[in-house]
Amino acid sequence: MPDNNKRLQCDSQEGGAMSIARANVTVVDDDVLVLRSLDRLLQSAGFEVEVFSSPKDFLEKRTANPAGCIVMDLSMPGISGLELQQALFGTRDGRPVVFISGQGSVPASVQAMKAGAVDFLTKPIDEAQLLGAVRVALDKDRAARGQRAEQAAITACLAALTPREREVLAGVVAGKLNKQIAAELGTAEKTIKVHRARMMRKMAVDSVAELVRLWTLTQPPQA
Repeated sequence: MPDNNKRLQCDSQEGGAMSIARANVTVVDDDVLVLRSLDRLLQSAGFEVEVFSSPKDFLEKRTANPAGCIVMDLSMPGISGLELQQALFGTRDGRPVVFISGQGSVPASVQAMKAGAVDFLTKPIDEAQLLGAVRVALDKDRAARGQRAEQAAITACLAALTPREREVLAGVVAGKLNKQIAAELGTAEKTIKVHRARMMRKMAVDSVAELVRLWTLTQPPQA
């Protein structure tokens, strides 16, 4: 098993910030009455809540890279909910979205879900459904942030390796023995053992299986 405490030493500042960030629910709706109602409901359920009465106001005042999720109206003047979601993609704000709408239609809901929405609820909002959707969205956000934090930590560990240690790592994840790696690199097997031990320590792993898992996470997905 890897030593998680050691691996945290390779973590990036971004990963550390994510680990301590407090999740919140942001609500964007141009209907003031709905906005107030959702604010009360979500706060009473124990969530931290931010409310915005327009997409423009939200884009101007939103917190950069916060943890949490967004509950937004689909149909708003100026910028629609779907347009706002696309604008957030451009700013790398990947918070999960729960759409709400007073004019729910199948095409709109399909488009919203294809765009990555967690749920699509119609007004008047069922409170239990909304709270359930918010919890799912927050779980999804936590999982995504945890994955990004791990990726950042692995990248930091890899950056700490020397060129020779990287060559040894490539040989190890390819399933080669120390003597095979030594032959390929034109050095002694005992030297490879030293480089291998240092590489494993810097990668904060205790087994080849864990090293391979981390290495796999750094590789681009297969087409």
